[in-house]
Amino acid sequence: MTHSSEGGCLCGAIRYEITGDPAMSIVCHCTHCQKQSGSAFSTIIGVPEGNITIHGAPSTYADTGDSGGAVIRQFCGNCGSPLFSLVDNAPGMVFVKSGTLDDTAGFAPAMHIWGKSKQHWVETGAAPVFPTMPDQGDGPE
Repeated sequence: MTHSSEGGCLCGAIRYEITGDPAMSIVCHCTHCQKQSGSAFSTIIGVPEGNITIHGAPSTYADTGDSGGAVIRQFCGNCGSPLFSLVDNAPGMVFVKSGTLDDTAGFAPAMHIWGKSKQHWVETGAAPVFPTMPDQGDGPE
């Protein structure tokens, strides 16, 4: 990732700008991310909320994640693109769906979380895979 990145939804109704480097880059394999992405996982960068400017008003869905914690999922109400997640166990962070970046070349996951829900055919490469969340005492698989 560069020190400044831009992105947005498929139709362009919602755009965002990120300054600074992301705090984390992860792949989440939880069943809720699978459903909301319509795929096997969700690729995410964690950004301090002060480092992102959002233009447009995303729609929200209040979810409860596999961890049992609250997750606010934000998406474009027009085209349906998933954009951001806010989670109660990471206050002050915005989790941006990396596929919505204009330039995704800088994304490389540092870890995979919720590996216990990972689709059996997904290869994770060299990044560590945690069964749930690293802060829940689970070491990599």
